[in-house]
Amino acid sequence: MKKSGKAVFFLACFLFLTAGRAPAQNVNEEGIKKPEILTVYYSYSGNTRTVAEAIHSYVGGDIFEIKAKGSYPAEYRAMVNQAKQEIQSGYRPELISFVPDISKYEVIFIGSPNWWGTITPQLSSFLEKYDLSEKKVIPFVTHGGGGAQRTFTDLAVQCKGCKVVQNGWAGYGGETSGLTEWLDTTGYDK
Repeated sequence: MKKSGKAVFFLACFLFLTAGRAPAQNVNEEGIKKPEILTVYYSYSGNTRTVAEAIHSYVGGDIFEIKAKGSYPAEYRAMVNQAKQEIQSGYRPELISFVPDISKYEVIFIGSPNWWGTITPQLSSFLEKYDLSEKKVIPFVTHGGGGAQRTFTDLAVQCKGCKVVQNGWAGYGGETSGLTEWLDTTGYDK
């Protein structure tokens, strides 16, 4: 009986001392609150998804895949031609996936394949839909050999009021070698 009485006493003390305490916040080792991070991407072939998932795994936060109405032909050359026509015409597909509350994020990693030297129409639709002003935007791009080209510049132009980091990541295909070293330069990790 004495043991159970002590257990009840200690449990009551614990509950009294912890009642009303706020839950632990997302803080770093120095006790500084870490920003809310979102990794956003559009991926046609899966390469950009691979990089986005690696970034998300390293920095934490949430991850979101941009999805839009419409599809592309299975045959590569036909797909490339359709993408070229869409980019040249300024086409913006209708989004079918949505971020529930974009306002809660302070830092957004944004990724796209390099299509014809620029970002995809799907990413352009995303940038037009969401107000990312005052958010720190860190771009990344996958490519088939052309590098970043105008992708980072075009993203910065379309992302009005954003604080776009200039040293974005450009990786061949779904390769992630060197990605963690680049992520270290951004200052964000779990």
